[in-house]
Amino acid sequence: MNSTETPDTARLMEQILYEVKRVVVGQDRFLERVMVAMLAQGHLLVEGVPGLAKTLTVKTLADVVQGRFKRIQFTPDLVPADLVGTRIYNQKTGDFSTSLGPVFANLLLADEINRAPAKVQSALLEVMQERQVTIAGESHKVPSPFLVMATQNPIETEGTYPLPEAQVDRFMMKVLVDYPTDEEEYVIVERVTGPAVQVNAVATTDQLAALQAQCRQVYVDPSLVQYAVKLVSATRAPEKHGIKDMAQLITYGASPRATIGLVEGARALAMLRGRSYAYPEDMVDIVPDVLRHRLVLSYEGLSEGLDSDALIARIVKAVPAPARPLEHEKKVA
Repeated sequence: MNSTETPDTARLMEQILYEVKRVVVGQDRFLERVMVAMLAQGHLLVEGVPGLAKTLTVKTLADVVQGRFKRIQFTPDLVPADLVGTRIYNQKTGDFSTSLGPVFANLLLADEINRAPAKVQSALLEVMQERQVTIAGESHKVPSPFLVMATQNPIETEGTYPLPEAQVDRFMMKVLVDYPTDEEEYVIVERVTGPAVQVNAVATTDQLAALQAQCRQVYVDPSLVQYAVKLVSATRAPEKHGIKDMAQLITYGASPRATIGLVEGARALAMLRGRSYAYPEDMVDIVPDVLRHRLVLSYEGLSEGLDSDALIARIVKAVPAPARPLEHEKKVA
């Protein structure tokens, strides 16, 4: 058994996934990324058409870990106070009291986040980074653990607003959710039209916080950290990594948050896979999700019909991954 992962830890993560999968059919990759975000204490941006169980997944997960779940439907008439809270004047006492908004939850679902204007989206900036909200000069901490999952509909663009770059960068990963297979869809219909499934609460938020602390103990080899630095550097200065022709296709590369996200994501993925040390393939697996929303393509790139994923694939091919750590190094780790 690995030093970081006790039998109880492995069993607990297995039980959490088992309970969620009793309700949610398929979407294994999406569910894995939600678990990675939870363990790595990162936020998740999810893009997919309506009806793919995005809301259901987060709500079920909140029930399983006995966390507070709040859902905010983003609309054009929303104001920042609807998210973070406001000061209310009491006529009887003549005093102001603070009414805290729905961001004070363990799992916050920002549904169709691009339907609200930038000033409302920006209300999430402080809480996503600092885990606190400032109302009338007074700071209020949100509950721990805290995860924001925002959804976007890629089809409808009418009445939507682009997300501010500062906010997009605060999302650790952007995950694309696809349609289920025919077999999965058959099971979905059976499950939805059959008797309701009651999920069991198998963990507490304290246990989840302990899992997050254990995740930070997963060993990441310095060569792997260096690999993350090179991948992110290749998005800013492709010519340094032998892909000079890509320089004109990217206007802005990824920030240091991407490098941190790659390391933390590889850690969480290694822990989910039952290891106390990260392999290069853990990081390679997570590269598209961590980088796709952070690359700003130039006019040339867009006119050639390219997208972020195509450029990321070229970067991963151009930057060689380090070799796996040797067996004796793993023992030392």
